[in-house]
Amino acid sequence: MATFRVKIPLGDEIELSEEMVKTLIAKTLGYSIIVSSAFVKLPQLIKVCASKSSSGLSFLGAFMELLAVTFNTSYSLAKRYPFSSWGEAPFLQFETASIAFFILWYSRQQKQALTFLFTYSLLVFLLVSGLVPITVLWYLQATNLPLAVAGKMIQARKNYINHHTGQLSIITSFLLFAGCVTRIFTTLHETGDKLIALTFIAAAAANFVLVAQIFYYWKNTNEFLLKEQKKKTS
Repeated sequence: MATFRVKIPLGDEIELSEEMVKTLIAKTLGYSIIVSSAFVKLPQLIKVCASKSSSGLSFLGAFMELLAVTFNTSYSLAKRYPFSSWGEAPFLQFETASIAFFILWYSRQQKQALTFLFTYSLLVFLLVSGLVPITVLWYLQATNLPLAVAGKMIQARKNYINHHTGQLSIITSFLLFAGCVTRIFTTLHETGDKLIALTFIAAAAANFVLVAQIFYYWKNTNEFLLKEQKKKTS
């Protein structure tokens, strides 16, 4: 196994094995993702709340994405995986739940929005309470693959039908794509869980589709948002 010599400030050298270097990289990337995840969906939230519009956004797509990240949190917590391998999930849960709530709220479905918030809160409590057997949590985690892909593809289909991406945020979409790509490495190195790694591979591919659509429909989206703004001010 290869070794690396690193010079420390006091002038001495320390020897690091290849495995130690990989672990250090994985931990650094893992905690970097956790820190950035606290802000990754804020651009999307700000865009929706500032415009008071959720046009172009799919509630079903956001809800399926929310279920995927929720199952990941409960499963990783139950398995006691290193926090650096899944710590961004709780932040993404809160942000995705907020986006789903405002999609309903700004679609003039306030009662449905409040019902969703109450029901989802009960679900989270049940999953992290320890009452759900680990085997059940494993099967829920297994559904992350179709959920991660289907949720994004529902949004992608809506973009294709509309010929624009509405209030979808380019910053959030790109950061989610980059985060999924990084998580493939950290998951394999820190947990060795191929099921979770496969989920991140699928999610990365699905997020890439959304990023590509944002650029492809850029002109159409700007024209749509301009028309929407004029309607509100007229």
